[in-house]
Amino acid sequence: MSPQPQAAVGAPLTRVDGRLKVTGKARYAVDHDIDGAVHAVIVDSSIGRGRITGIDTRAALNHAGVLKVISHLNAPKLPYGRNPLPVAPPGERLHVFQDDKVHFHGQPVAVVVATTLEAAQHGASLVKVTCDAEQPLTDMAHAQAGEPQTYARGDTAKALDSAAVHMEMTYHLSRNNHNAIEPHATTARWDGDKLTVWDKTQWVFGTQIELATVFGIAPESVRVISPFVGGGFGSGLRAWPHVTIAALAARETKRPVKLALTRKQLYFGTGFRPTYEYAVRLGSDRRGRLTAMSHDVRAETSSYETFLESVLIPGQMLYSMPNVSQEYRTVPLDVHTPLFMRGPGYTTASYAIESAMDELAHKLGIDPIELRLRNEPTEDESSGLPFSTRRLRECYAVGAREFGWHRRNPGPRSTRDGDWLIGTGMAAGVYDTARNGAQASVRLDADGTALIQSAASDMGPGTYTSQTQLAADALGLPMGKVTFRLGDSLMPPAPPHGGSWTMASVGSAVQDGCDKLRKQAITLAVEDEKSPLHGVDPETVVVRAGRLHVKNNPTRGETYQQLLARNKRTHLDVMGSFTRPTGPERFSLFAYGAVFAEVAVDARLGLVRVRRMLGVYDAGRIISPKLADSQALGGMVGGIGQALLEHTVTDHRDGRIVNANLADYLVPVNADIPKLKAIYLDGDDREADPIGVKGLGEIVQVGVAPAIANAVFHATGRRIRELPITAEALL
Repeated sequence: MSPQPQAAVGAPLTRVDGRLKVTGKARYAVDHDIDGAVHAVIVDSSIGRGRITGIDTRAALNHAGVLKVISHLNAPKLPYGRNPLPVAPPGERLHVFQDDKVHFHGQPVAVVVATTLEAAQHGASLVKVTCDAEQPLTDMAHAQAGEPQTYARGDTAKALDSAAVHMEMTYHLSRNNHNAIEPHATTARWDGDKLTVWDKTQWVFGTQIELATVFGIAPESVRVISPFVGGGFGSGLRAWPHVTIAALAARETKRPVKLALTRKQLYFGTGFRPTYEYAVRLGSDRRGRLTAMSHDVRAETSSYETFLESVLIPGQMLYSMPNVSQEYRTVPLDVHTPLFMRGPGYTTASYAIESAMDELAHKLGIDPIELRLRNEPTEDESSGLPFSTRRLRECYAVGAREFGWHRRNPGPRSTRDGDWLIGTGMAAGVYDTARNGAQASVRLDADGTALIQSAASDMGPGTYTSQTQLAADALGLPMGKVTFRLGDSLMPPAPPHGGSWTMASVGSAVQDGCDKLRKQAITLAVEDEKSPLHGVDPETVVVRAGRLHVKNNPTRGETYQQLLARNKRTHLDVMGSFTRPTGPERFSLFAYGAVFAEVAVDARLGLVRVRRMLGVYDAGRIISPKLADSQALGGMVGGIGQALLEHTVTDHRDGRIVNANLADYLVPVNADIPKLKAIYLDGDDREADPIGVKGLGEIVQVGVAPAIANAVFHATGRRIRELPITAEALL
């Protein structure tokens, strides 16, 4: 078939769902009007470890409007089948209201259901819980780590011993919480033995399978609806205990139930980026060529689940070196289970590795970009595979030129602006190009409009818009004639909305389905004796603005409406699909970036302000530049928060989160955000997927924190090896 004209893909188009959001018409998890819905409020544990000895519900039940209080004392025993989802080892999860054990501070111990939210809230305050408290273990420094995951090539110990330059550093990263705009919430309704939930989730099938497994019913008996997600950053990639509680409360009261977590409850009711301790030992020659690097990583996890993420991969392939050894240990603590947060694993590793590279560059007196160029690999040394694309050299060159790197005085503490010390820093970023199987239904109606559906999610990157752009060009229709729907488990399956694989996976399925439907229409036309296209070679036919015509003869053709009407068709429909290639990979598939930052540090007060930032990305084909900018700038903002502000604080005496609110847990605000800019190298990686994308949502945060940390060192001459970098640390 002739290539379709591309009018929508690559254009900086406004979000198709933008008007719904700014006018308040977008419906989130507890916004749906469900007849007869009542409200539920969770009662949280006030101890960090121990057993419940009593729950007094009399005052709560006597409060006007309270319908029921559910706890382990009266909750039915649920099947809780083995966990089939890839978030934690099979069978491991928190079994809510099934026993008297408390695993962490804030664990749900009861739920109050009432006719109004206010009655449920006050009822929850009246529930009296007594416990036999034990001392919780929440400090990773005093806990025993588990068995390590390991990786090794060469003889790292010997290479380090013989290295001309040998350095050892340990970096610490604080726990971070997701803090999306929309709190986690669920509305649940039973119709006989069928369950429907409206949930804040990044994976409708994950919630469906979790609830089916917990309640011992068939997955098809659970419908999950999630048309809009008010931000997620990874927190919606699994069904947290409140989802089960909402469904249980609805079943026990025989009423639809709405349950929304408070902002405070988000800090212990959902996941978080775990605390990390990351020790690096590196060896190089005097010219900065790396000979060896060891990585000793410790990360917190819960006592009842083991959470792992891809923190080891960057250290295996980002730079060329013959000797690498890695150990990654999780430390079980009396905390809730961590979960993926934007740039999971890679963001953590990049801070340690890119800070270490900057320390080596300073020690050797080599420009940080030049040091990285000297250690560029020609292949993925962890797998021996060639790179599908790896354009970090170009990212460095473009970034250095656009940022003005050549004006940099390399000496630390060498540039001032009044009382402010000025510094610049940079860092490389990498994130794997993931994709998984997906399907999308495509329907073209007789009026010339198209409907595409897939059970994907949109937590903010613009899935509605980007998929509409792809479909519009593939079908040859204006954007206004195409509707893309998502977020319902009745729709064709899609993978989790995370890990930067929605565009590659769902987009490839949408492209496949729309290509099939366009070809179906062309075949119908060329075989129709009454069509102007009868007998034409179908390979020469394209569709533009809903009209099929010969590519080099636009006057010969007809519209979709004319074709379907004459053939008495109400519609055409197909199922598009994408299947991840089977067998071993032929290429090493990653997206790359180079981040540049300029900071100012108050010489007397230690305050750090980011002045400007630039990111340059090798991320394949960019479907929507306007959405890409939204992703990149948002990733930079998140990285500023990680580098300078965000720190979840635990009181180790009882496991309480001290700053579980947006007054004390600091996130960037408009006043913190300076001039940010993103540049995308022209790309099209067809080894990655049929539409040539690499995914952008994760890579744009990887490298931001170390670029800022390296700039702070350049400004002050002080190396801070702990995030966030605080004024106290610089004084």
